[in-house]
This record gives sequence, C-alpha cells and structure tokens, in this order.
Amino acid sequence: MKQILKLFKEPQGVIYHGLACVYVLVMYVLGIAGLFQINWAINFVSILCLAHAMTISAYMIHECGHNTIFRTNEANARLGKFLMWICGACYGTFEDVRHKHFRHHVDNDDVAWFDHTGFLRRHSILRKAVEVCEWFYIPAHDLLMHFIMVFTSFIIPQRRDQRMRNVLVIMIRGGVFTVLFLNPKVAFLYAIAYMLMMQILRFMDALQHDYGYHLTLFSKEPAPLKGNTQYEQAHTFSNPHTLRYECLNWLTLNFGFHNAHHARPIVPWYRLPELHREIVGDSPDLVIPFAAQLKIFHKFRIARVVYGEARDDTSQEMNQNETSFLEAARKAEVPGGNAASFLTAF
Repeated sequence: MKQILKLFKEPQGVIYHGLACVYVLVMYVLGIAGLFQINWAINFVSILCLAHAMTISAYMIHECGHNTIFRTNEANARLGKFLMWICGACYGTFEDVRHKHFRHHVDNDDVAWFDHTGFLRRHSILRKAVEVCEWFYIPAHDLLMHFIMVFTSFIIPQRRDQRMRNVLVIMIRGGVFTVLFLNPKVAFLYAIAYMLMMQILRFMDALQHDYGYHLTLFSKEPAPLKGNTQYEQAHTFSNPHTLRYECLNWLTLNFGFHNAHHARPIVPWYRLPELHREIVGDSPDLVIPFAAQLKIFHKFRIARVVYGEARDDTSQEMNQNETSFLEAARKAEVPGGNAASFLTAF
C-alpha cells in the first residue's frame, strides 16, 4: 500500500482518481457489452454507460495533462495515453494534447492551427450541412474537428513525423470498427454514445471563456497576454451543474469550477469546489446557472457554428467590459462556442 501511495501526488488521489479510473473501465466494458444485447432498454442504458465512461476518461486525460494524479510526468502520460484509446482521441499524441492545453493556460488564449469558423464560412454548402445536422442535435461541427484529428499527420504539416504512428492507430481502430459494423445496430449505438460524449464536452466548454481563438499553435512569438492572471480570471467563467448538491458536479469531474481550475491548475478535480469557495465564494451570481446553460445550448445551436472568428491581436479583448459576458450568459443571451475541446489538439 505504501508503494501505491508513493505513486500518487496526494494520498486522497488513491481513492478519488482510483475510483474514477475503475468507473471508466467498468462502465466502458458494460457499455460495450450491452450494445450487443437484443433488449432495447439494455441498449439505452448501455449507451449512457458508454458515453459517460468516455466522458470521464476525457476529463481524466485533462487531469493527466496537469499532472494532478501521479508524482511524475511519465506516469501521468502513461495513464493519459491509455485513456485516449477509450475516448477515441488516440490518433494524435498525448504530448500534443498536453502542449496545446498548456498554451491555453500559459498564453491566456485559445491557440489553434485550424481556422474552423473561417473554413465553414468559405464553404457554404458544408456549412449548411453542418447547420442542418446541428439543428437535429448532431454535433457535426465537432465531428469535423474529430475527422481532422483522425488524419492529423496527413493534414497538419508540422506533424508529418507522426504518420507511421497515425497509420498504425487508424489500422487498429479501423479493424475494431470493421468488426462493429458487421453488426450495424451495434455500430449505430456506439456512434450515438460517442456523439453524446462530444455533446457533453462541448456543453461544458462552450461558456467557460470568451477569448476567441488565435492561429498561433505553432508560432514561437510571445503571447501578448501571457501571465496576465487578472485578464485570465476576468475572461474565465464557471458553469457548475449546481452549487447546492456538489456531488452532481462529479458527473463531469467538477470541470464546471473553471475559475478555480485556472487560478490553480495543479489542484485535482476533487478539491476544486473548495477552491472555488475560497476564491469566488458561495454567491450564485458569480456562476452561470444550469438553466441558462441549457437554454443557450438549445437556442444557439445553429448560431454557434460560425460564431466568433480567428483573431490577429488581443487589443480589443483587453479593453472590453470584463463583466459583460457573464451577465449575458446568466441571461442566456450569448451563443457560446463550439470546437474548443482539449482533445482536439490543433
């Protein structure tokens, strides 16, 4: 037991992180097995189990990226790489995911390589197709991002050296999907579960920043707002599911306590509510209510497709009213954003 405790960054992590990992494995196995059953009630429950297992695996990857689980970077990376296979983010590398997310924190920016909004604006037919899908709650915008992720080394010039690995992963997962497609029902149900995971991740991401995004992922130029913690907190917003019943926030590993996370990124998920109260307090006026989140998600699902754009500088962002976004979000008057998942590292 002492040897196990030495591996973890905190003693409590053995319980909290350990239970999260066990949950992912159990729900993933049960979910996959349930898809093959004849009973549609079992299929429905299995979709939920599988989708939530992949969701928690994604948030545990986020924990691995911040090295909140184990004492060493190597141990966190090993777990992160394994979990990326579960939630389908393994086509790129864990190092790419961690690098992009660190840039997000250090630069106080949503750095990117792909101008997804500009691309959709330039291709009107594709944009219309995406908008139709989004009307039916099919996450086509994020599916586009995940398609690029699958072929990352063939699309992104800076990652050409990953092609052999990329092809190997495509062959392995492609072989698994070929087996699934021998049973069209199972393939269809898995696709629903995967898209449900994507919807959960984008639901949480949509309102947590009003940064915009800059096409500087591979740029070596210094970020204008790097290290500006005042700006970071002013443009970061918390969207917990509830402040009254804290355990419900475990459904997304407390990811909604986003101001607390950005204030101290090395704090593990299970201590974020406490840190939130320490920094922000208990006032519900300083978070985006869940009802407003749901309304925004539904009302602006089409508008989000081409909302915002890649920016060349940050001068306008630095001068804007720092409280306007929170006030508008609390009234469900802002679209939020798409395609900001930490899993798509471009």
